[in-house]
Amino acid sequence: MENEMSSKSANGCIHSVKPFLAVIFLQFGFAGMDVLSKVALNEGVNNYVLVVYRHAIATVVIAPFAIILDRKVRPKMTFSIFTKLMLLGLLEPVIDQNLYYNGLKYTTATFAAAMYNILPAITFLMACISRLEKVKLKSIHSQAKVVGTVATVAGAMLMTLVKGPVIELFWTKERNNQGAKGGGTNIEDTIKGSLMITVGCFSWSFFMILQAITLKTYPAELSLTAWICLLGTAQGTIVALVMERGKTSIWSIHWDTKLLTALYSGIVCSGLAYYIQGVVMKDRGPVFVTAFSPLSMVIVAVMSSFILAEQMYLGRVIGAIAIVAGLYFVVWGKSKDYKSGSPSTDGQMVQLQDKQTTDTGSDDNENSNPVVNIPNVSSRGAATQDEQIHRQRDQLIV
Repeated sequence: MENEMSSKSANGCIHSVKPFLAVIFLQFGFAGMDVLSKVALNEGVNNYVLVVYRHAIATVVIAPFAIILDRKVRPKMTFSIFTKLMLLGLLEPVIDQNLYYNGLKYTTATFAAAMYNILPAITFLMACISRLEKVKLKSIHSQAKVVGTVATVAGAMLMTLVKGPVIELFWTKERNNQGAKGGGTNIEDTIKGSLMITVGCFSWSFFMILQAITLKTYPAELSLTAWICLLGTAQGTIVALVMERGKTSIWSIHWDTKLLTALYSGIVCSGLAYYIQGVVMKDRGPVFVTAFSPLSMVIVAVMSSFILAEQMYLGRVIGAIAIVAGLYFVVWGKSKDYKSGSPSTDGQMVQLQDKQTTDTGSDDNENSNPVVNIPNVSSRGAATQDEQIHRQRDQLIV
């Protein structure tokens, strides 16, 4: 008995940790994509073609798993579901990613990652409007989510706008006198890139909300991911042909950074990311998934100091601390909501209670049948009235 209880508690602990590990894995994946994409774009890779190849690779990788594993849970396709899938394929694979890559060309990878830290605030606001997230200002849990969201955005902006003194690290000390080489962007390019990335943030936020809504009527995460990648590839191809008409050379691909970026982004940041987001979103909601987005910038800053020996500034450290504190508040508020029961859980409890009531009623009917038939038995001398009472009592106990 004790072993069963310990195994159940261990399984429950693992189940509660899975969403956190999943979204942290996503942020590491997105951080790697930022670096690879910037390198590829600097080498002249066309962003429209990169989006098409990225989702074509994701479709090839995810589709076989969706066909085999989702064949029993995949619902029937309807016009309403297909319309949502078309819109999902347009919002993130086409609009968001093309705007992100264009903005990345005008700015830097660090700046683009910092701009995307407004995503949690946008998603939180839109989730409240669409009633996917409940906010009660008198509740301390809702207050924690609001404060945490504001803190994560403020910390990300602090990392970007405030440098402060350089922190001497022994692995970057030798290069601190070389100076930064990435400060060649002018104010016009910065503003242009900022506007593109901001619009992309809104598009991605719309995508997250619509994905959460679509999963309610199409609860097959792998199939949903495959459809998004396939439709995104088709729509992205149309956009690329229109925007880069007559330029056939941009479609050539070789064993270079372009192929590596497409493979990595397609498998990790499109195929796996869409699927993991859907699984976590069904359990914890879109706000929980996007709340960890600022963590990507912290990962980029730490990895850059090790791999690229970039300078670490005091402003970045303070901003990172603010981001971690904000994430703690958001996660704490969401965990309390999760423990108190989500709407879907409440619905399941109601159905379970109704089922139990129905089963109890049927059991009562079954138990009452012998009572009706007992007098006939007693009339044949097989049982006395006392035996009938004891038999009825035994049946009710059972």
